[in-house]
Amino acid sequence: MIKLVYFLKRHPGLSRDEFKALYEGRHARLGEKHARRAARYVRRYLEPLPELFTGSKTEPEHDVITELWYDNQADYEADMAHLSQSEVIAEIVADEETIFDRSKHRMFTVEECDSRL
Repeated sequence: MIKLVYFLKRHPGLSRDEFKALYEGRHARLGEKHARRAARYVRRYLEPLPELFTGSKTEPEHDVITELWYDNQADYEADMAHLSQSEVIAEIVADEETIFDRSKHRMFTVEECDSRL
C-alpha cells in the first residue's frame, strides 16, 4: 500500500465552512476524476481545540489532511503520469488557486506503524 498525505491550507478570506463546501462540492470531484486508480481518497478537516491550560485556540498551519491510498506501485505511477499532464495540471491548479493557499501545500508518503492497545 502506498499512501500519499497532503497538508493543505484554505485560501485567505475563506471561512472553514466555505472552504469545506468548496473542497467537497468541487475540488474533491477533480480528485475523483483524475486519481482514478486510488483505492481511497480521504479528506480529514482539522478543527482546533482549546489549549488545555489557557483555553486559547491557535490557528492551525493547515486546515485539511488529504490522503490518497494506492494498492500498488503500478497504480500510483499510472496516476502520477496522468496527473503530470499539462492540461490536467492546469485544470487542478486553476481550481486550487480559488480555495487553497498553495504556498502552504505539503506532500508526503507515509509509513504506518500500529500499536496494539
